[in-house]
Amino acid sequence: MFKKNWAWTILGLMALFVRYMASQNPEKTEELYSRSFFPGIRNLVDLTLAKLPFPTVYLFLASVLFFIGRYFYFLLKKQGWKSKTVFTIRSFFNLTGAIVFFFLVLWGFNYQRVPIFQQVGLTPKALNEQELIKEVELTRNILRQLRPNLQEDTTAIEETLPYPELEKLVRSNIRENLYLLGLNFTGNPRTKLFYPSGFMRKMGILGIYFPFTGESYIDPTLHALEKPFTVAHEMAHSYGVTDEGEANFIGWVICSNSDDVLLQYSGQLRLFRYQLNDLYRINKETYKSFLPTIDQGIRNDLASIARNAESIKPISQELSRKSNDLFLKTQGVKAGVMSYQQLPMLAFAWRSRLKEAS
Repeated sequence: MFKKNWAWTILGLMALFVRYMASQNPEKTEELYSRSFFPGIRNLVDLTLAKLPFPTVYLFLASVLFFIGRYFYFLLKKQGWKSKTVFTIRSFFNLTGAIVFFFLVLWGFNYQRVPIFQQVGLTPKALNEQELIKEVELTRNILRQLRPNLQEDTTAIEETLPYPELEKLVRSNIRENLYLLGLNFTGNPRTKLFYPSGFMRKMGILGIYFPFTGESYIDPTLHALEKPFTVAHEMAHSYGVTDEGEANFIGWVICSNSDDVLLQYSGQLRLFRYQLNDLYRINKETYKSFLPTIDQGIRNDLASIARNAESIKPISQELSRKSNDLFLKTQGVKAGVMSYQQLPMLAFAWRSRLKEAS
């Protein structure tokens, strides 16, 4: 990999120092990186790699194999164990430094930006039982109005749009509706299907943004009603939103404010599932009494999503959860994987603000 110098090790350490400084100055990070430097990266990727008809992560994986082969090629040319050891150590630290450098420069400094919910003027708080009941009833009623426009009978909705059409639909809605949040994001990011089917879910991943290629990916086996919201969530990451709860919130706002019924239903259904989880946690009896009030078609959709989730289980759910939790916390997301659960609070704060403004 690197035979004669420690350049990438040094660059990696420099990037970590800049990250520390950025964490101490989120406003400057927002101004200089998130709203100035990163949009240039976003647009450059969208005009180049995003045009390719396949996930460019495959090119990244091919380059990894190339550098591994290159490492062994030069290792075999070294004479003596000492020379081989020094070369191996230097290669390892240079590789680690390069990964850290490119991760932070291409996207990772966004973890140190001003939180999105602060930028849009929201103050999320934990909901008490009465507030949660009103919210879950509101979401149920919205779903009740939306579903007949997708399917007249109560059988589970398991097929919607072909994926290329769905991706175009979500991309156009994001561009049109980001102004609702007062965010000046630029670019036209892609979310591509990652094959082989089911592989990501085996790893405990439904979707992922990959900074080294500037693209996000979802598993093709996701349920048809989960895909619209998940694509919107991953595209939020593509715009530099790092917090999982905030990406959920932006995905929900984009979907729920769309003119397309499928996007609206997918976004509200995801919020509904989070709200039901919260209601079960707060009061199991209230949860049980609420379930019969859900229309049969909606219940069938929820059951279909649950069956789909059970059909492909992660190799190790706990390992996947803990590794993701550790990664998020090392990047400054204090809530870790619990940040995913913030959507009901953010949605409540958003709805409350809209009521006050009306």
